[in-house]
Amino acid sequence: MVLALELVGTFAFAVSGALLAVKKGFDIVGSLLLASLAGLGGGVIRDVMLGQGVPTAFGAPLYLIPVVLAVLVVFIRLIREDKLRRTLLAFDAVGLSLFCVMGSFIAHAAGLNPVACVLLGATTAVGGGALRDVVANEVPQIFNPDGVYAAPAFLGAAATTTALELGIFNAFAAVGIAAGIFVIRFLALKFRWRVPLAVLRPGPVR
Repeated sequence: MVLALELVGTFAFAVSGALLAVKKGFDIVGSLLLASLAGLGGGVIRDVMLGQGVPTAFGAPLYLIPVVLAVLVVFIRLIREDKLRRTLLAFDAVGLSLFCVMGSFIAHAAGLNPVACVLLGATTAVGGGALRDVVANEVPQIFNPDGVYAAPAFLGAAATTTALELGIFNAFAAVGIAAGIFVIRFLALKFRWRVPLAVLRPGPVR
């Protein structure tokens, strides 16, 4: 279950990276780089923070398959760049929803306390997207006040950790939590939900 959900999440995030490469006019090498950062970056950050040796993405070539597949399906236009931003954000939301669940699950399996599980789950979810956007010279979604991004990741990580602590986490719970986080992220984008700015009443920029 863990492997399947991680591979699906990796593919979804990698597609978002490849689509961003299309938006930026990059070549296929740039597409592969952005897809790799988006699809594997969050997991690498998680594994490094856990200190469990070589990150899974580097030790298991299987994780490269969804990245290469994502680049190819975008290259041959099976996933088209029509309405590019909407498509990119949809795949990004899929990756976000799956990785916050898997990140928390892996952190819990490593013996971390509940607070650390939530933090690491959210970091896994937002890390790859942040790396993708920074390298492509885009404002990372985590810093975009429109369409809450980090909040759903924290919510999904908290729900996963709670289910694990209560001993009720299983495949159905994992899929249910991920689906719920995807819906929240989709609604946040559709209705342009916002999180509070860094200051209550910002004055004029000087």
